[in-house]
Amino acid sequence: MPSIFSWIRKEIIYVKNSFMDIIRGLILFILASSGLGIAILLRYLDYNGMMITFLGLVVEFFALLLCYLLLRGFLKSKELKDSSKPKL
Repeated sequence: MPSIFSWIRKEIIYVKNSFMDIIRGLILFILASSGLGIAILLRYLDYNGMMITFLGLVVEFFALLLCYLLLRGFLKSKELKDSSKPKL
């Protein structure tokens, strides 16, 4: 029984330490699916197919650009952390 509590405590600490990574992942997911969301919203508002396609692609382009910038910054920060560790 105590091993279960220690495992739960260890997992809670892990989630707490990686909370910013979880938030970044959620932001990336929302940005990546924003084109679909705007297309569904425009279809619900009875816009025609050309307008839905154009606005969906424009929104998706900007969202993917933001995803790229966020992911690039995330990878640079991970790379800096890895380079500071001594190699054996």
